[in-house]
Amino acid sequence: MSKVDVIVPCYNYARFLEECVRSVLDQSVKDVRVLIIDDASADESLLVARQLAQADPRVTVVGHAENRGHVDTYNEGIAWASAEYCLLLSADDLLVPGALERAVEVMDANSDVVLTYGEGPYWHDDLPCPDIKPMQKYTWERYDLLKWLCVTALNISTCTAIARTKIQKTIGGYRASLPHTCDMEMWLRFAANGSVARINAVQGLYRKHSAAMSNAYYVDRMRHFGQVKQAFDIFFDEYENRLPRRLRIVARRGLARRMFVSGVGLLVRRHLNDGRRLIRASIDMDPRLRYRPPLWLLLKVASKMIAKS
Repeated sequence: MSKVDVIVPCYNYARFLEECVRSVLDQSVKDVRVLIIDDASADESLLVARQLAQADPRVTVVGHAENRGHVDTYNEGIAWASAEYCLLLSADDLLVPGALERAVEVMDANSDVVLTYGEGPYWHDDLPCPDIKPMQKYTWERYDLLKWLCVTALNISTCTAIARTKIQKTIGGYRASLPHTCDMEMWLRFAANGSVARINAVQGLYRKHSAAMSNAYYVDRMRHFGQVKQAFDIFFDEYENRLPRRLRIVARRGLARRMFVSGVGLLVRRHLNDGRRLIRASIDMDPRLRYRPPLWLLLKVASKMIAKS
């Protein structure tokens, strides 16, 4: 079976690090290497990382003397990777049993597949960790991830995205100008350079906790959607000549619809100023929303908000 390199960037996640790395080392694929990159953490992350490396020769540690930020850290890991396949796994997330084996089986048998991903449910860490059993059988399908990302303006779970390393190095690293959506823009590039396989199984767990790096963006919805728009713009500026001409329009309309519905959700929760700002911005992006709002989505959002209140 092919080799897999897993990059684990870590910043002040000492309390999560061992569980994350153990979820990799305990995989059924044993020909795996782990690189922990500690980005000058103020807690005991580097100590925990070195203890893990001392206990298992498959683990290597790099410690930054000064904080370089997550994008530079991610790209350092990509430069290190040399196995057939690679995964960037944040130190606060987990792989589930069998995840690497499923991805390797699909890509070993299908040379056109450049990226695999699967289900990555949120796990709120104040609750017990879900017990995901290894699967003996699973299904997968080639999936038009590029169109799905454009239509929905949603992201996939990064902790499940296992890539063909050769393609990863060909398309380049993460964009420093996209601190919040650099992963989404990366998946757009992968999808424009080969087939993507969606594995119909839970492949990883995305941990939700109070110290998560992305929290600030999700609280400020305008800031979040601004980064999503920038990710689309950067991608299409580079790849538009290779893609169907209308796809950029599809992406703009998909994002506008997401913003509109999110704005309605804010209004329902009585965040009136933020809700109005989002709705106005969505209509500026797609003027059709002024006359043809997605009513079924609005009703769905409103019913959910009322049920929670």
